[in-house]
Amino acid sequence: MEQAKILVLDDEQAIGDMVDIILRKEGFFEIDVCITYREAEAFILKRSYDLYILDIMLPDGTGLELAEQIRKQSDAPIFFLTAKTSDADKLRGFMHGADDYITKPFNPMELAARVKVQTSRYLSAVNKRRTLYDFGQFQLDVDAAELIVNGVTTQILGKQFHLLKLFCEHPNQVLSKEQLYQSVWGMDSFIDDNTIMVHIRRLREKIEINPSRPFYLKTVRGIGYKLQTEGE
Repeated sequence: MEQAKILVLDDEQAIGDMVDIILRKEGFFEIDVCITYREAEAFILKRSYDLYILDIMLPDGTGLELAEQIRKQSDAPIFFLTAKTSDADKLRGFMHGADDYITKPFNPMELAARVKVQTSRYLSAVNKRRTLYDFGQFQLDVDAAELIVNGVTTQILGKQFHLLKLFCEHPNQVLSKEQLYQSVWGMDSFIDDNTIMVHIRRLREKIEINPSRPFYLKTVRGIGYKLQTEGE
């Protein structure tokens, strides 16, 4: 559960802190707690979350308005945690994108159980949607722009990312230097062999056990390169 990122918004600091304590005891560690609409808005503009727990009545806005804003950029679960208990209030909450509606005072164990169910369901769906290329010793997570080699994860950015992604999309297929240059650099009028060689060497240093005798990223003389996934 430690991978789930949660935003808690409540204008009563004590309630926000209590929710934070409850969830941390259940194994959630990436939690941001806010007490104002403006503070929460700043958080969601710079970070995405896997679950949102929102109060409705705030000094500078409403949780309903924030939920509408969240729904424009995310389908992560939204909980309303509020003292507004009427059926009309609950209906209004669901119409504004809520996945669950919990009234105050609340049972801490019930809240934790509902959060576990919703985050597990959401993260499972997200992981199924992710594009992950797996070649045994290394994996490329396209959505996160992460390269995992022997279980160690690093960011892979820029042309190296686009080059490795192209190879992963075409395993065991020879790609000419012209194809690489046009696809990754977007040019076809001038082929700079040295540019490609430098990037190939850097990729080999990342994914190969012995970069000087590569198993995966092979040179095909006179043509180009290929990502080999099968033994010779």
